[in-house]
Amino acid sequence: MKNISIILKKELRAYFNSPIAYIVIVLFLMLSGYFFSLQLFVSNNASVRPVIDLMPLMFLFFVPAITMRLFSEEIKSGTIEILSTLPLKEEEIILGKYLSAVALIAICVITTLFYPFLVFLLGRPDLGQIFSAYMGTILIGSTFAAIGIFCSSISKNQIISFIAGFVICFVFYIIGQTAMFLPGLLADIANYTGISAHFENFTRGVADTRDILYFLSIITLFLYATLAVLKTKK
Repeated sequence: MKNISIILKKELRAYFNSPIAYIVIVLFLMLSGYFFSLQLFVSNNASVRPVIDLMPLMFLFFVPAITMRLFSEEIKSGTIEILSTLPLKEEEIILGKYLSAVALIAICVITTLFYPFLVFLLGRPDLGQIFSAYMGTILIGSTFAAIGIFCSSISKNQIISFIAGFVICFVFYIIGQTAMFLPGLLADIANYTGISAHFENFTRGVADTRDILYFLSIITLFLYATLAVLKTKK
């Protein structure tokens, strides 16, 4: 646990010692603020639901941008070889880097907590639904981060890592959207495989254990795949 904490702090310092973290946080806040204001002042609807519904689409771009350097930079500069000689397990390196990305995503999400507070001043929203929606948002961000870190481990080119991360995340997102156009069993498979239906349950205020297990399974799958890639490279 101590080694994971060391890697986590190192990666967070790397984020905030460069413009990356600040650019991501500011752009994320500007986009979410724009859509919240649009809903509030144009549609006269005091709700965070429209912003939450857009989170997966925003994460499609922001999360691969956050994760693309985590291993690609190490592989390109050769410092991955130094890491492999240190008394660190591959699992600790992966978890430390992964948690640093999740921490930055969580910071982005936390910046939007002003919107529920404003909604509380204007109306009487369902607190449980808001909590569930934010829980789903963190889970989908964490899932995309696991996919992104896997893509970062397979290439030393950060642009390729970003594109690969975007494509895989997009596939998981779009599969669920196509369920309505598919017949019977195919629709059920697409609905379960895609992220959309699981995330929508959270936005409705339903924090189902099956949806939580779905996200945790995808996270575990891609972190394990990252471990396999690192062991192969070693």
